Amino acid sequence: MVNQNLTATEIGFTHEDFAALLDKYDYHFSPGDVVPGTVFSIEPRGALIDIGAKTAAYIPIQEMSINRVDSPEEVLQSNETREFFILTDENEDGQLTLSIRRIEYMRAWERVRQLQAEDATVRSGVFATNRGGALVRIEGLRGFIPGSHISTRKPKEELVGEDLPLKFLEVDEERNRLVLSHRRALVERKMNRLEVGEVVIGTVRGIKPYGAFIDIGGVSGLLHISEISHEHIDTPHSVFNVNDEVKVMIIDLDAERGRISLSTKQLEPEPGDMIKNRDLVYDKAEEMAAKYREQLLAKQQGATAAAAPAEVLADEDIPSATEVDEDIPPAAELEEDIPVVAAIETEIPAATETEEEIPAATETEEEIPPVPAAIEE
Repeated sequence: MVNQNLTATEIGFTHEDFAALLDKYDYHFSPGDVVPGTVFSIEPRGALIDIGAKTAAYIPIQEMSINRVDSPEEVLQSNETREFFILTDENEDGQLTLSIRRIEYMRAWERVRQLQAEDATVRSGVFATNRGGALVRIEGLRGFIPGSHISTRKPKEELVGEDLPLKFLEVDEERNRLVLSHRRALVERKMNRLEVGEVVIGTVRGIKPYGAFIDIGGVSGLLHISEISHEHIDTPHSVFNVNDEVKVMIIDLDAERGRISLSTKQLEPEPGDMIKNRDLVYDKAEEMAAKYREQLLAKQQGATAAAAPAEVLADEDIPSATEVDEDIPPAAELEEDIPVVAAIETEIPAATETEEEIPAATETEEEIPPVPAAIEE
């Protein structure tokens, strides 16, 4: 018969030993860790989760999804096992606070970075507007479209609910900024059907001191003042009026910046015809454009032919980069040779110039409600 009166010394295992053993095999959890957990109990405004700690962890309803959640049952089911982000360290009751939303945010940022790297075009509906532009959601993150990058004649307020094609301008998780461009997406799509040297018909939509903005099939191109005529022009207003229909030739397509550069100067049969006889310029437009394309092709072929002999030069015939430094004029000396078209860059506001108007991609966190009393397992 077994003696039931054995002492703790005879057994060799006390309550203190048992507690120490529990501590030895207890997992160490830190804020920022992602751990598996099982839904233990669903509460009205949250849920208790078993993650292997001494006390069930708690997830408040506002941390259950990147999107608005009205009821925990929309996201979690009893006995469901999934990943959770440890949001805060243990409170006085030894209870951790968890989040699913943080995991979704991390994965959303990773996805938009990938989309930006691929130069992908995405579509999203406008859900609100503010003084600086429009707000959309991309992968659950709040994105901002600056007003200068919205290509539509509609007032901003009427864009709410409209689905727009968009390109990424800025993806910055550290600064919590996600900035997009509607204009760039439209220009890229239009550019796929346009060619340098092509003559198109457009409408003057705006006139600035440096040139006229021409609408060509829903996208805007710039007819710089230096490309209106071979003769000097004091202001574009002396040649064009808003809503004028014009024939222009495409001289540059910059998909990266979302810009189309136009010219009527290259279509003039004689210098100054855009001022003296605009109808003649339009009548001869296709003929002059054909000559321009021939000249362009000849230049390209000449450049290719000039580059070809360099391939057969022996190594000893190729001067080192430092040996020819004295023949290369400093950049400042070449500045006058750069076309004036490039100078308009400063006239078009950058997406980040309205920094105070750009809302954060991740919205301000709501106050986390106090967790219920710890429930011992």
